[in-house]
Amino acid sequence: MKRRLLSLTLAATMALSLAGCRGAEPAPTTAAPTEAATTAAAAEGETTAAAEEAAPAEDFKIGIITGTASQGDEEITQANKMKEKYGDMIVTSTYPDNFTTETETLISNAVAMASDPAVKAIVWCQAVPGTAAAIDKVRETRPDMIFIAGTPGEDPGVINPKADIVLQVDEPGCGIVIPPQAKKQGAKTMIHYSFPRHMSYALIVARHENLKKYCAENGIELVDVTAPDPTGDSGITGAQQFILEDVPRQIEKYGKDTVFFTTNCGMQEPLIRSVFENGAIYSLQCCPSPFHAFPAALNIDMAGHEADVAYMMEQLQAKVDEAGMNGRVSTWGVPCNMLFVNAGVEYAKKVLEGKTNGVVLDDAVLRETLQECAKQYDPNANMTIDYYKDDQGNAKDNHYLVMSDFVTFE
Repeated sequence: MKRRLLSLTLAATMALSLAGCRGAEPAPTTAAPTEAATTAAAAEGETTAAAEEAAPAEDFKIGIITGTASQGDEEITQANKMKEKYGDMIVTSTYPDNFTTETETLISNAVAMASDPAVKAIVWCQAVPGTAAAIDKVRETRPDMIFIAGTPGEDPGVINPKADIVLQVDEPGCGIVIPPQAKKQGAKTMIHYSFPRHMSYALIVARHENLKKYCAENGIELVDVTAPDPTGDSGITGAQQFILEDVPRQIEKYGKDTVFFTTNCGMQEPLIRSVFENGAIYSLQCCPSPFHAFPAALNIDMAGHEADVAYMMEQLQAKVDEAGMNGRVSTWGVPCNMLFVNAGVEYAKKVLEGKTNGVVLDDAVLRETLQECAKQYDPNANMTIDYYKDDQGNAKDNHYLVMSDFVTFE
């Protein structure tokens, strides 16, 4: 296994929008003691400071909203692990699979979670379309709620003013680093599967534009193929069936030195399976992770190893060796969506415990938390964390883009 660093920085900085920059609600405290009470406490050898220090620190709950396991089980797996770690401090919920047509259900689930006054923060991953509307609805009654949105499905101009913090894979950056990685793996052609809904998202479009540019620079022909939208009439089953049928057609036309990429999580499993069966090339998922679709596609037993990166890497290497795909398969060692759930909870906990200088967005603490959580999955991970920049070059300092290095299975 050979680790290749292909990280790329998109650095910048900008002031946080007013809607996403609010002071953290202070932890509950008792009223100031009267002089008599203070004197009595002192007589008993206690001080007001000591009494406050002894007060319970975790008088709050953190909510996690994820999708179901049907389009990817990493987020819900990590949510369950956070509940195992923190018990009743964590409450979980899911949004419907067909979130594009069931927006009211998506919103009502968030409102129901926020109806518990003990819930002080909600971590959302993936933050699918409708998340911004759900945040607005919750804040009608809970203006104090902290929202951390991972992997947004809405454009930055929509989600950034609503969420306090946005966490996302550096999609434009992936468009820069994937082509040279694919070239090293022997690619001469790239098949890019997507559909109109995804190709209306700003960062997906930015990644695609970079793919076109850097594929050309690396001598790779980029071929766009329109696949069915999994939220459409044919559903996820129809989209997956299309991939299974189309990959062999594309390989017959362009040869095995073809790298395949899709913008959709639900299509990764059939794509990986078909790439392995036909001896093509696979560089990276839309949501990079060693756990994303590989286990189901390659029949890897994950029982007891749901977040064990070392185990997963060993199993992947064995499958690559078995298929004779050495040097033609890669991913990241850090599971990005699991990272966003993990770091989102840990950071929200720090905010609510008063460890972020009294503000919701403490840049230094957030970056430190992301790095700490990434090391839990891959101690050797080399991550960059940068701000998203809009078309005018203005950085949004509540929107973080993360990038890790490739792990190629040799």
